[in-house]
Amino acid sequence: MTLDRLRPIADRALGPWVRLAGWVGLSPDGVSIVAFGMALVAAVGFALATPIGYAIGAVAVFLNGWLDLVDGALARVEGTAAPEGDLLDHVLDRYADLFIIGAMAVGIDAYAVGLLAITGVLMTSYMGTQIQAVGLDRAYGGLIGRADRLALVAIVSGLVAVGITSVGDVQLLWALLVGFGVIGHLTALQRFVDAWRRL
Repeated sequence: MTLDRLRPIADRALGPWVRLAGWVGLSPDGVSIVAFGMALVAAVGFALATPIGYAIGAVAVFLNGWLDLVDGALARVEGTAAPEGDLLDHVLDRYADLFIIGAMAVGIDAYAVGLLAITGVLMTSYMGTQIQAVGLDRAYGGLIGRADRLALVAIVSGLVAVGITSVGDVQLLWALLVGFGVIGHLTALQRFVDAWRRL
């Protein structure tokens, strides 16, 4: 289960967004910064923990994920892909993850569960880059990727916003954070074992 496999399909829908970014004069780094801004907007919405806050958060998380695709596509179209842009993109993605998940935990007063989720997400990303650092290909596989997490956050927060849940809102959000934590750590372990076998 990873939406990263659908990236070729998403790439075909990026054209209008890439043209729009170029038309308004945004560089790929500028798009990355706007994407991070959407993560901050989502974090504020989730920390408020109101229906309108969750609705805003759902839209902002979707835009964060979508713009995270646009920046790379724009760099490829302009021929400006560079290590500096890749570094900025990855750093902003990690901070975006921290703010989004941390704010969800704050909104429902679930700090221990939030810590579990944040460490799971960070270890998943860390293992991907560490595997690359030891000379193997960058690891994106596993049980859940960033695209999956953002999609789940957008869907669940949207359901909470409109009140379409079969369980209580807090319980649903709590379960989502626990899932991110457990699955994140399992994904990190899966990546580690796969890399160890290839070394």
